Amino acid sequence: MNDRFTSFGVGQTINSYGVSQEERNRVMRNTYWLLALSLVPTVLGAWLGVATGITQALTGGMGLIVFMGGAFGFMYAIEKTKNSATGVPVLLGFTFFMGLMLSRMIAMVLGFKNGPDLIMTAFGGTAGVFLVMASVATVIKRDLSGMSKWLFAGMLVLLVGGIINIFVGSTVGMMVLSVVSIGIFSAYMLYDLKQIIDGGETNYISATLALYLDLFNIFQSLLALLGIMGGERD
Repeated sequence: MNDRFTSFGVGQTINSYGVSQEERNRVMRNTYWLLALSLVPTVLGAWLGVATGITQALTGGMGLIVFMGGAFGFMYAIEKTKNSATGVPVLLGFTFFMGLMLSRMIAMVLGFKNGPDLIMTAFGGTAGVFLVMASVATVIKRDLSGMSKWLFAGMLVLLVGGIINIFVGSTVGMMVLSVVSIGIFSAYMLYDLKQIIDGGETNYISATLALYLDLFNIFQSLLALLGIMGGERD
């Protein structure tokens, strides 16, 4: 049976999720606007962290505790407020926190002679991945909902590997984890974009959070790789 039909009287295309094309377009539009806006507090948080050095002491286990506690606390708050007017400022507060947490790595990369170039390259690479995944998501017809369990399993393995490497401190391990992270979160980005396009995600705050985490992890992993492989000392 065809899972697309025309609703009576309005002529709107409804998909298998029961979401009209107009509604899906609205969610996508609001998600893109909020995603762009979320980069502002991220940059501010990163700038503040680099300027003040406030995150320099967050190394090893302490850094992990602060990051995990803050990130999951914010994500819980976003989930609770996503259907109210409070959801947007809570999300923006989360992106500021993530920028602050990223500032330690940015400060390390800026310590290289070509640090600013590495940061811009990582930003450009992340934007490129987003453009590719957004293009693929608009043309691919296959239902990607079955990817979620495999991607989640991969993310858990990546998380455990990352925690172990914090204490081991292996450069090779960091490179491997970065490459795997770029692959997993690029696939997650495709999945998240397809969910919005197909109507599987109808809350633009939740959609923005998912895409922001994809972008953040890809950027962070690219920056780590570039710093390890291309950093030039004075």
